[in-house]
Amino acid sequence: MAIEINKEISQGKVEQRIVYESGNEMAAYAAHQINYHIMGYFPISPSTEVAQFLDLMKANGQHDIKLIPADGEHGSAGVCYGASTAGGRVFNATSANGYLYMLEQMPVQSGTRFPMVMNLVCRSVSGPLDIHGDHSDLYYALNTGWPILMCRDPQAVYDMNIMALKLAEDPEVRLPVLVASDGYFTSHQKRRVQTFAKREDVHAFIGEKPPTGFADTLDREHPITVGPYMNEPDYINNCYQQSVAMYNAERVYDRIREEYAELTGRDYPILDLYRMEDAEVAVFLMNSASEIIKDVVDQLRSQGIKAGSIAPNMIRPFPQKAIAEALKNVKALTVGDRADSYGGHGGNMVNEIKAALFTHGNRDTMVISRIYGLGGKDFYAEDGHNMFKFAIEALDKGKVEVPFDYYGHTPGDPAKAPKRVLNPMKYEDLKTGLITVTPDEASGKLNVRIPPLRSLTKKPKRIAPGHGACPGCGIFSGLELFFKGIEGDIVALFHTGCAMVVTTGYPYSAHKATYIHNLFQNGAATLSGVVEMFWERKKRGELDELNLKDDFTFVMITGDGGMDIGMGPAIGAALRNHKMIILEYDNEGYMNTGAQLSYSTPMGHRTSTSNVGSKQGGKVFHHKDTAQIMAATHIPYVFTGSEAFPQDLVRKAAKAQWYAQNEGMVYGKILIACPLNWLSEDEQGSNIVGAAVDSCFFPLYEIEHGVTNITYNPEDKNKKVPLSDWLKTMGKTKHMVKPEYEESYKMFEAEVERRWNMLKAKHESPYL
Repeated sequence: MAIEINKEISQGKVEQRIVYESGNEMAAYAAHQINYHIMGYFPISPSTEVAQFLDLMKANGQHDIKLIPADGEHGSAGVCYGASTAGGRVFNATSANGYLYMLEQMPVQSGTRFPMVMNLVCRSVSGPLDIHGDHSDLYYALNTGWPILMCRDPQAVYDMNIMALKLAEDPEVRLPVLVASDGYFTSHQKRRVQTFAKREDVHAFIGEKPPTGFADTLDREHPITVGPYMNEPDYINNCYQQSVAMYNAERVYDRIREEYAELTGRDYPILDLYRMEDAEVAVFLMNSASEIIKDVVDQLRSQGIKAGSIAPNMIRPFPQKAIAEALKNVKALTVGDRADSYGGHGGNMVNEIKAALFTHGNRDTMVISRIYGLGGKDFYAEDGHNMFKFAIEALDKGKVEVPFDYYGHTPGDPAKAPKRVLNPMKYEDLKTGLITVTPDEASGKLNVRIPPLRSLTKKPKRIAPGHGACPGCGIFSGLELFFKGIEGDIVALFHTGCAMVVTTGYPYSAHKATYIHNLFQNGAATLSGVVEMFWERKKRGELDELNLKDDFTFVMITGDGGMDIGMGPAIGAALRNHKMIILEYDNEGYMNTGAQLSYSTPMGHRTSTSNVGSKQGGKVFHHKDTAQIMAATHIPYVFTGSEAFPQDLVRKAAKAQWYAQNEGMVYGKILIACPLNWLSEDEQGSNIVGAAVDSCFFPLYEIEHGVTNITYNPEDKNKKVPLSDWLKTMGKTKHMVKPEYEESYKMFEAEVERRWNMLKAKHESPYL
């Protein structure tokens, strides 16, 4: 259809410019114009890009926001809460399970009345895992005490982010505010957007500085206690005041959006009503789908059907009275919820709309509930027609025959049930007897005999080659080499990450042994439960009928930053000393979400959240040594390995199995290449990780019962190479050897040398 440009371009009092960007880019753009003090964040799709865009702008000196990469979403929420108590402006962005992980912090933030703004880029909540857009995370936010603003397109994302801060800081509200947009539909689709041309105009609207008079933990003249223990009378009073503030937010938002409309020409009334003036049938939808339904309304109107649509721009506080007023003459309404409230006979929105109608005396409007669009299922005009069809049929029949149902699902067909593609591996092929491990009573260590590696090539691969990993990915060559040293059956648990995502695209799986997946942070605890259940059922004689040939070896695979968010449960499992192996593949970042920095990213290395620019030269702090951290828990065996030294890795795998079956926890760390995000050649992975070993960045060693043994010393072999030689092999680190980043390089080089010398000292002394 033709576009009337004068109607498309808003006319306001303030100077504006036009950009063509996505929702995530506009959230970041608004944040950089506001120039928040602090952003705590943790990467999760599809909200990850918000931090990425801000970091790129930071590297080029476009804003002053301090970006703090947390160890997980719970940590990022804590960073934001602490920062907000200290008097500045605070920002965050998250999605799905990340939001649920920080959920515990949300009522604390609102209950203690500290303002901030957080973008929830809405996505399906596990399980099972799905990373596409719906509102199942958003509905968990409804009871947290945060006002919630809704964004149908990238323009709304930009505008709502600016209005959200003004709302949060208003003295009558003083609450943290959530800005919700649809993952991938809005977050990644580019649209034309108008923005303030000048930052000073943004500040003139929101206020140059946060308002005075709020509690501030940095005010020494007025010390405060934040989050005290409260008894019953005081707690209910606090909740009442918070409730009053929440309801104030509706009136305050209405005032703010009028001010914003006068400045920009763009108006966001609490309810977006489309052709509702005389509507007899209507559809209620939120965010991106609410724009599509308007075309359907026009088409039905052309057929003589009095149709209309409703979309809220705010759902907390819920605009109950406005909803009831809008529906007073509507005879039948279909409410589409993009998430279910399981067991509630409809999603949250339909039940709140029913309550609004009942409260305001409307017993006549027929309401139909449909759950739609889960897991990112697209919503088209034909779906909109079907939504109206439910209402039209109810109008014709004078009743609602199916008040609640799912829309867009398909019945299962038994004939199409997934069939086994690969047969289970034979125990005889896995238990070769070629590897022997025997304890040495004198030294307390293990003696391992492995055959020539070529004789192990007949052992079946535990992961089938039919997976979707990138060319040159080092995960599977590294894992399969490790598994060559494991005899017999395994049960494997995979943290969320590349290795998990590319091997388990339903209805197929590349895993030929039993496989479990649980949340990014909780794999070690989950596998602990599996391990202890195995031994308990074995003790009770309940496994006899399963015809087990031998005890399982339990292995947890983690990587892609899993030992940041998962460090706590891993340490807990180590302290309990469960009989299991945790194997970390270290690819130096959150590669499964687009190469953000993790705590294993070395200093100076470039990622999408440690960009290189005139004001920043990659990651600004040193990497975490997870092997040494786990060794400090005094588990029986810790090791590092590399596919560039295959015999060393296979030998350590055999030791790991013995310790995991006889004594307790084992932790192993292997460095693997990620050509896509290391910006290296696909075929050079083994050479690059080999150079990392020879430069002493990634030394090969083992720790048995607290005694350190370096298993390969490049200095003794006269093979040590300069650290710069290794860095030159990857595009992500080539900048580090340039003169302008010399200071960062020297700091990194000094730290690598310090850790190597400490390791050599431990090798020399059994007491270090």
